[in-house]
Amino acid sequence: MKIKVIEQTKNRLKFELEGKTHTLCNALSSELWNDNDIAVAGYTLEHPLIASSVLIVETNKGDPNKALLKAMDRLKKKNKEFEASINKIAK
Repeated sequence: MKIKVIEQTKNRLKFELEGKTHTLCNALSSELWNDNDIAVAGYTLEHPLIASSVLIVETNKGDPNKALLKAMDRLKKKNKEFEASINKIAK
């Protein structure tokens, strides 16, 4: 997956995820909203036939890069919990 930073300031990060559409972007933007310091979290798809999304993360305070990393860590934890639950019922 290629990541292309489009805009980066103290409180705003805008980047393109090549090859990714709704699945990852929706999970990330939804998880970002669980952070009280997030002012804006969302994504757009430029064209439905091109697998490329643009994510925007804006914070009221703090570094948007760190907020994104924290959201990714929370998603990893949720994924592991889900995997453990599935493994229990699959046996």
